[in-house]
Amino acid sequence: MSLSKVGLAGLLTLLALLPSFALAAGGSGIALDLTDSAYGIIALIVFVIAYALVIGEEFLHLRKSKPVMVAAGIIWALVGIAYASQGDHETAAAALRHNLLEYAELMLFLLAAMTYINTLEERNMFSALRAWLVSSGFSLRTIFWLTGGLAFAISPVADNLTTALLMAAVAITVGAGNMLFVSVACINIVVAANAGGAFSPFGDITTLMVWQKGIVQFHEFFALAIPSLVNWLVPAALMSFTVPKTAPQAEKEEVSVKKGGFVVLGLFLLTIAMAVSSHNFLHLPPVLGMMTGLGLLKIYGYRLKKHDKKHLATASGPEVAGMQMDDLDEKLLWYFKPRHKPFDIFISMKRVEWDTLMFFYGVILCVGGLGTIGYLAMLSESLYIGLGPTWANILVGIISALVDNIPVMFAVLTMQPDMSHGQWLLVTLTAGVGGSLLSIGSAAGVALMGQARGIYTFFAHLKWSWAIALGYAASIWAHFFINGNMI
Repeated sequence: MSLSKVGLAGLLTLLALLPSFALAAGGSGIALDLTDSAYGIIALIVFVIAYALVIGEEFLHLRKSKPVMVAAGIIWALVGIAYASQGDHETAAAALRHNLLEYAELMLFLLAAMTYINTLEERNMFSALRAWLVSSGFSLRTIFWLTGGLAFAISPVADNLTTALLMAAVAITVGAGNMLFVSVACINIVVAANAGGAFSPFGDITTLMVWQKGIVQFHEFFALAIPSLVNWLVPAALMSFTVPKTAPQAEKEEVSVKKGGFVVLGLFLLTIAMAVSSHNFLHLPPVLGMMTGLGLLKIYGYRLKKHDKKHLATASGPEVAGMQMDDLDEKLLWYFKPRHKPFDIFISMKRVEWDTLMFFYGVILCVGGLGTIGYLAMLSESLYIGLGPTWANILVGIISALVDNIPVMFAVLTMQPDMSHGQWLLVTLTAGVGGSLLSIGSAAGVALMGQARGIYTFFAHLKWSWAIALGYAASIWAHFFINGNMI
């Protein structure tokens, strides 16, 4: 009989009557070992099913946030029932609130960062950079190195997904008709964007989680800069031999930055500085600085909107030129395409990747629930005690190529294994760059498979996985060579 036929309420009622296989005495805030109980086993099955649906998103066209959000609710309901059956009505609630606080800090931080990125895109900052590269007349090999280098340089500030999409657009436009170049360039961009994001708290969700947890300080991430660079340069150098030096005909494209674009960029850098300062000097969560910076952007957005309205009223034709300012708000949508509307900060906020943010909610609560059940303690013992921290952290990176690195890193942070500072830097590195081993291992890779559909594919990437694996191994060696005193 299927779960839908039984019904969630009926299932939970049934579970409440099932005897636990290995419940410790509770009722006084003592953590229970539920790993061998019916509650724990069913919770684990629910998570596996939900994550199987996440992995199959490309084929099922089911947004990845949906199954994990449902799974999170079921898992925590099981945890709550298990503790309530032992007369403990506080421990599960306290654990859930702890996970919700961690998610809230992450979500608000990303909300501010994504809004800034969307605003920079709306002000044509990224389009202007792309137009310059496309119109430059560089050779294919130069474009190969430029797009990879810029992906590596931009992703520490912007997220690696946006960076990869921007650089891939350049490679696809310049290399039109040359499938081999586009394929290799996309692989190079994915590796570079993931590597660039590994040595900055702003470059990847995993590094952000480590920073917000207070395990690695902001300046300490830069110890991973050279290992991250090695991770990209090794496969890039090997792949570059397949790229011809011929120069395709330059595309003539001119894109001007809209008013305030560089001011928004300056505000973004100021926001990053405030986030770092609030964390390092005031010992407050970095999200405070990010949200303050978002407030500054909203205030400046008010000025941009006034400017755009005046510009449209004087330069958009006789039908609109005679309108009063109040009438423009209602008429603009009818007269103009959305990209020609005055600036609106809430449109930038609306375009935030809400599916991704909701996915983080589901993942953090699912992993937190499994941790409360006791599975993470079991996993920590088998990995970090059984294999040792070095091999465990290397394995974390390899697992990140198959499973999204966010739940993997959150699981490690929840386990809190006893290891040196250098080992924490190692797992930050491997979780950040390990996803490059396969095209499905990172958001950048999955996005580019859609952008260069039929050219950059899973198997096209797999052909160069050996080179990427060499870069992965070389980056780990570089970390031990440079940061060996921390290990």
